[in-house]
Amino acid sequence: MDWMNPISVLFLFALTLAFLWKRSDFWKSSGKNLPPGPRPLPLIGNLHLLDLKRPHGTMLKLSKQYGPVFSFQLGFQKMVVLSGYKTVKEALVNQADAFVDRPKIPVFDDAEHGHGIVFSNGENWKVMRRFAITTLRDYGMGKKTIEDRIVEECRCLIQKFESFEGKPFETTRIMNASVANIIASILLGKRYDYEDSTLIKLLKLVNENVRALGTPSVLLYNMFPALGFLSGGRKIILKNAREMYDFIQATFLEHLKVLDVNDQRSFIDAFLIQQQEEKNKNQSNEFFHNENLKAVVATLFGAGMETTSTTLRWGLLLMMKYPEIQKKVQEEITKVIGSAQPRIEHRAKLPYTDAVVHEVQRFGNIAPAGAPHATTADVTLGGYFIPKGTHIIPLLYSVLYDESEWEKPFKFYPEHFLDSEGKFVKRDAFLPFSAGRRVCAGETLARMELFLFFVTLLQRFTFQPAPGMSREDLDLTPVVGSTLSPIPYKFCALPRS
Repeated sequence: MDWMNPISVLFLFALTLAFLWKRSDFWKSSGKNLPPGPRPLPLIGNLHLLDLKRPHGTMLKLSKQYGPVFSFQLGFQKMVVLSGYKTVKEALVNQADAFVDRPKIPVFDDAEHGHGIVFSNGENWKVMRRFAITTLRDYGMGKKTIEDRIVEECRCLIQKFESFEGKPFETTRIMNASVANIIASILLGKRYDYEDSTLIKLLKLVNENVRALGTPSVLLYNMFPALGFLSGGRKIILKNAREMYDFIQATFLEHLKVLDVNDQRSFIDAFLIQQQEEKNKNQSNEFFHNENLKAVVATLFGAGMETTSTTLRWGLLLMMKYPEIQKKVQEEITKVIGSAQPRIEHRAKLPYTDAVVHEVQRFGNIAPAGAPHATTADVTLGGYFIPKGTHIIPLLYSVLYDESEWEKPFKFYPEHFLDSEGKFVKRDAFLPFSAGRRVCAGETLARMELFLFFVTLLQRFTFQPAPGMSREDLDLTPVVGSTLSPIPYKFCALPRS
């Protein structure tokens, strides 16, 4: 037919683009005082402006141009970016209820279907988060029982480091395994040997997904879900999520066989007992079902391992990069606790070491964009109107590197957390765990792990680059993923006399 000739098709395509461009700009022209931002292009929005390897860097630059509250568009997804400590705090803390939701992100919808904690909303999120925090606390989070487990795991890690006898080795898998054992002891009630095939498999699933989530392939899928069949990253994430869920299901079926209300040994046991109680009450069991169990356990395992392990690896790399700081930490540890087993009670007596641990978290900046939020109602922020359901990016990078809050934000500078007398000081803009209602559920556990692992390792070893490599050769450019991790290096752990 005549209308199917190439010129007609091109004309229709151009008309469609024009319509879509108008549609993409409708949010701006609705008459409200909406946040400013770069003008989006047809179909791609502002994708052309984005550094796909360092998207947080693009966002920070745009905030200098458009201010601390600005709009940004990927495909047809309009989002608002919040930059700087004061703006992020105003949204997530002072107006917490209005910013408490999560947006719908296709790859997470596909994997979790709205279950679990991180990407669920409403009553499901409230019930699952409340249960998770209460149960983690019951199993020792922030208490001496979990401190004893961490101390024991530190001993195992020391033995592993000592086995290399000062020769170079790469620590990513070892550190992952050691930290994973802490959360595994809570969730599953067991500890794994570092070479255990099951643990290695679980770590592989988590690490592959962390990397895949930061790839352009997944970004483009989230922009254009209809193109999912082209996204290799999405396929990896869904395959790995299914394998993780299958493992969790097999585990809780085993737990069911010997479940004892009077002898709850793990988070999974606690969930299964709650599940049975809900059934006994003849309730619909809207929340304590197997899909939520799998999603919650998978999230807690992945988050409980990956972020703490990555932060510790940043810590060791920074100690090699700045040996004078490593030496000061070691001198303080020797002076205060000598060869005694490090404990949480020592934190107050080790102000410089505590400052270094905090500065590793700030400088390492491992979750630069934070987890996304969404508005639950129309809201005004910074004088701008933000409609209900808007995708919000709280740019934690801009908080941890806020030039109005930190003396030397782009330098590794432990003195950020010390006063003129060398005493430790808290900083309001220290938000590596985010803030408000969605603050990291495992913050207490992570803070305990970071201190005990770091102090124990620095008490026992001096860390140096592998022979033939100088501190100047150590590159602090992070590896791209959903979190920012250090480039893997081989290094030497030399026993301290």
